[in-house]
Amino acid sequence: MKILDVLHKEAILYDLKALDKKGVLEELVTPISRIAGISHENIVKVLMERERLGSTGIGDGVGIPHGKLKDLESLVLGFGLSRTGVDFESMDGKPTHIFFLLITPENSAGLHLKLLARISRILKNELFKENLLNATSREELYSIIKEEEENTITINDNKK
Repeated sequence: MKILDVLHKEAILYDLKALDKKGVLEELVTPISRIAGISHENIVKVLMERERLGSTGIGDGVGIPHGKLKDLESLVLGFGLSRTGVDFESMDGKPTHIFFLLITPENSAGLHLKLLARISRILKNELFKENLLNATSREELYSIIKEEEENTITINDNKK
């Protein structure tokens, strides 16, 4: 599965304004709730419950908030960029700038884990992260993600 198979352009937010974890989640969920047809409050509640188990701020400026919803039909992905950085209670204690928000149906654990692994893998590329941080529009972010995915797929295909 490719990231762009589930990342809608309208769910790419290139200038998050929120200054705290809940605010970032609220902002990221806004387009996701419209796309998924699920209430904004329900999604935020699920994400905050997940955060209570342990922060999804994985460190190095990256957060991958995620959760599962019973009424969701298919996986939905959002992306957000915070210019100022947010205290997302990351493992390394540093501000978080890059966010991938993943919402999956309750019964799709395999798909959920595969996409989390894929996102984590591409975020190990420092140049990719730097390009994301320097992007100034939704279209530019989309293109950067698309290019990285194509490069990653090509590299992984060549390893087989």
